[in-house]
Amino acid sequence: MNKFRILLAATVAVSPFIATAAYAQSSGTIDFDEPIIITGARVQGIEGVQLPDTSKAKGVLTQEILSRGTVGNTVLDSINIIPGVSFQNNDPFGNAGGTLTVRGFGSDRVSLTFDGVPLNDTGNYAVYSSQQLDSELIEQVNVNLGSTDVDSPTAAASGGTVNYRTRLPYDKFGLTAVVAGGDYKFYRMFGSVDTGEFGPWGTKAFFAASKTGNRNVYNDLGKIDKLQVNGRVYQELGSNGDFISVAAHYSQSRNNFFGSLPLRFDKTNFDGSIRTVGPDTTQRFPTNSSERSYSVAGCTTLDVTVTPGFADPRTTCGTLYDFRYNPSNTGNLRISSRFHLTDKLVLTVDPSYQYVKANGGGTTSVTSPAREGYYDLDPASTPGVPVADQCTKVLTGVGLNCQAGYFGGAPYFGRDLNGDGDILDQFTVLAPSQTQTDRYGVISSLRYDINDNHTVRIAYTLDYGHHRQTGQVGFLMPNGLAQDVFPVNNPQSSRSLNGATAILQKRDRLSLAILNQVAGEYRGKFGGLTVTLGLRAPFFTRDLTNNCFTSSAGGFVECFGTDGQIPANVATLRPTWAPPQNRVLKYNKLLPNVGLVYKFTPAASVYFNYAKGLQVPSTDSLYNSFFFPFGSAGSKPAPETTDSFELGGRYTTRTLQFQGTVWYTKYLNRLASAYDPDLDQTIYRNLGQVDKWGIDGSLSWQPIKQLTFYTFGSYMKSKIKDDIPQFETSGGAIIYTPTAGKRESGAPVFQVGGRAQVNLDHVSFGFEGKRTGKRYVYDNNLPTFRRNTDGSDTMIYGAVAPGYTLFNLDVRASLAILDSNLNKSYVQFNVSNVFDKFYVGGFGGGLTQTINRNKTTGAVTGYGNPGFVQIGSPRAMTLSLHLQM
Repeated sequence: MNKFRILLAATVAVSPFIATAAYAQSSGTIDFDEPIIITGARVQGIEGVQLPDTSKAKGVLTQEILSRGTVGNTVLDSINIIPGVSFQNNDPFGNAGGTLTVRGFGSDRVSLTFDGVPLNDTGNYAVYSSQQLDSELIEQVNVNLGSTDVDSPTAAASGGTVNYRTRLPYDKFGLTAVVAGGDYKFYRMFGSVDTGEFGPWGTKAFFAASKTGNRNVYNDLGKIDKLQVNGRVYQELGSNGDFISVAAHYSQSRNNFFGSLPLRFDKTNFDGSIRTVGPDTTQRFPTNSSERSYSVAGCTTLDVTVTPGFADPRTTCGTLYDFRYNPSNTGNLRISSRFHLTDKLVLTVDPSYQYVKANGGGTTSVTSPAREGYYDLDPASTPGVPVADQCTKVLTGVGLNCQAGYFGGAPYFGRDLNGDGDILDQFTVLAPSQTQTDRYGVISSLRYDINDNHTVRIAYTLDYGHHRQTGQVGFLMPNGLAQDVFPVNNPQSSRSLNGATAILQKRDRLSLAILNQVAGEYRGKFGGLTVTLGLRAPFFTRDLTNNCFTSSAGGFVECFGTDGQIPANVATLRPTWAPPQNRVLKYNKLLPNVGLVYKFTPAASVYFNYAKGLQVPSTDSLYNSFFFPFGSAGSKPAPETTDSFELGGRYTTRTLQFQGTVWYTKYLNRLASAYDPDLDQTIYRNLGQVDKWGIDGSLSWQPIKQLTFYTFGSYMKSKIKDDIPQFETSGGAIIYTPTAGKRESGAPVFQVGGRAQVNLDHVSFGFEGKRTGKRYVYDNNLPTFRRNTDGSDTMIYGAVAPGYTLFNLDVRASLAILDSNLNKSYVQFNVSNVFDKFYVGGFGGGLTQTINRNKTTGAVTGYGNPGFVQIGSPRAMTLSLHLQM
């Protein structure tokens, strides 16, 4: 009879092949790397930290250490103890997003994969940390620092790769349950069923579900609600490691935004926002932890009196940042397989499908409310009639110049919304940016063993993303919250009178992001030397269709609505608007990599790796270039490239493991929005070269079975090569922002930390800490200013966000003390940010603060608003019970 017990270390009992070799992204790379990363019968590791003996600087964390963190937390928070990795969680539970950098590269330049399936957004390559697999189901996560595998399906891996893998179903029937609660009304329920082996072929499967929720940590309005369902069916094929696996994942998240503030310490309501923060009504970054929390007053949208024939004002209810939503529905289907065609020839095939439905954004702004009336394409066309009256007096509009649509950042419905018989009124409506993606992929590999010492493989990778980006609007409930967080569910609410079926859209575009890639790899052993040679040949296609007019180099669009009637005289009335169009852009490059490992002894080795990387411009950024005629300057930015070099040493035994790496990356054609003096506009463009170099290291030591120490550290230096043009006077003088020789913004200068764990008979204690060094706010490494009314300047924030130190505690008590049959049972208590450190959380950095200048003299006349950053996640306590039957 099965005993009711708790899963202690959540160590997964899997086949020897998968358990020891799952350090790569795809089945093909796992299969190819297998002979390298096996040491005897098992890969050595200490308390869940492993250092595979490869030519790349790589860190691996298994479920043994992943399970010590806050229950259900995002896996990206767990890798914060790998040197070179920096992650700022927006909340203590991993449910509200965060900011990731690897060796100074932001998350849009780091490839994130789930069982080899790419997770970076197909439009902007963003990583959404809150949308990851339940932590209870993750077998292990590995990080390649600065390089990627040859079959990796990515357009964005300048900074390296992060890959996590799902555990296998258990061999025996089992039921698992996790119940947790904590601060901020946090709760979590997780359950899984393992079938064990069944049927004539020993098939096995698991099915799992979880429900998680909490209140926002900085206000009393917002909340987070998550639902996730997972399953996997696994079939071994013979006894040589062949298999076929089918896995599915679905995640649904509903959450309000919170904790994002401009990085300034003065008390000037500089950007005109009405959002209240802390004990005062100014919008600024808090100066201490007591100002982090704030209340959001209730409101009603029924506070406006409707008067026929008069322009009724809009309500402000629902316009606060904290009312905004960031909902998502994501799912995928993953198949992985391995087949021996002969004793020396092995085929792996991993097809996948992903679906994403998500949006972000809030209501229409105070300055750009929704209007019942029409937008006037030519206000001067009716002499003698006041401009304000030309397109609002009749419900059918006034000629071709009066149009319904989304113009100047505001929706114009062209119809009476409140039934008062006029089209004079203004409204607050929900106006998020909607994305729906269907993504298909295949990673396949064919390996041939020439002999015991020489192996080759060829690989083919397909990544096909159908990326639909729209911007339907939706209406609010009386309390200011959305009637439906997905306005796309009810496009009728966006209907205008511009054509019988016109739907208002703030954007309307379709992107096909396609990768076809072939690759080859060779590995040879020459005594103690192992040589790996690889070559990737990616062929990227970006098939882009914009159904709106582009009115600025920043990508601002003017939309007549889906299926709307576009008047023939738009080109005459608005000659600077680039018309709707389709463009196809292609990028390809040969990307070699070379790896060397020399083993002095079974425990000691040195390694070298060179890898060339490629970062293709994102589709979101490429749409900005639609403002320029195709083929002209600014219409096709070049891709970024990197040349990364690593040299390191590694020492691994059962009680001691060390890895140290010095690295250098030459980073060319860095892409960002910046001023172009030739076009006299700010555009998405290449900014030249950046050199990066640094050192990473980690050390694990287990002097006795009951005591383990782990320490890690990294230092990173970046050097921008050139000053960047910022402004050109009417006389042709170019003013530069001083970036040459400066560090890139947003990345910590250094990181150092450690963990100690004590394992007694029935109780274990873990205590870890990490110091994250200063981060520059701008690439020019200058402070943030404001211009006063007397013409003087006041510094409102320094050049850097100060470093900070966080500590976490975990205590686990085995229930075996109550019953010996519960030897794998435990209760766990976690405290994150033990000392409730107040700090600046995640931010991406920027080129420079916007500076307004006199066109003739170039003299400074004012400064733009500072960038927004997250408040660092506060202290939180959780208690969890893990049960398995």
